[in-house]
Amino acid sequence: MAAYVALVEKNLDFELRLVDLELGEQRMAPFLCRSPAGKVPVLAHDDFYLTESSAIVEYLEDAFPAPGHAAICPADPQKRARMRQVQAWLRSDLSALRGERPTEVVFEGMKPGPLSDKGQLDATRLIRVASCLLPAGRQHLFDDWCIADADLALMLNRLILSGEEVPAHLREYAAAQWDRPSLKRWREGR
Repeated sequence: MAAYVALVEKNLDFELRLVDLELGEQRMAPFLCRSPAGKVPVLAHDDFYLTESSAIVEYLEDAFPAPGHAAICPADPQKRARMRQVQAWLRSDLSALRGERPTEVVFEGMKPGPLSDKGQLDATRLIRVASCLLPAGRQHLFDDWCIADADLALMLNRLILSGEEVPAHLREYAAAQWDRPSLKRWREGR
């Protein structure tokens, strides 16, 4: 999602090519020539191919910088480092929560069962960290919107859309992010 949202935010022309993961297209040539590890998404820019959403986002920020294109990362080095920290945490931690509340909950209306003890621990940690990062009334992680806002909203929506209890200010934050045009476009295109 983050790579797509970044392309839309930067107002770049792009073509989306779907890869049939169930068929295993990501493990077939010519895909493996562009993504040797068989990972999606893949950004193709001229003869340059790049995988991993966070790498794609940073490449797009550097290759298409503000003010010519919208900023998707904070300009301040400390805030950008903090953004990377938040993104890395969301992608590498909370594995029980991601497993028990997959993106199908968010995008396809899947109704999961109750969280396991490990899933509940992850949910509690997510709410605690998000509450520290976003005190009530704050609209973005930093001064302005950045791509990590989309990532955090996705993780919070894994809980919200499956009926878990989430503080009102975090629900409002996630709803506001979800109403952003780039995120709406992603959801409508799925």
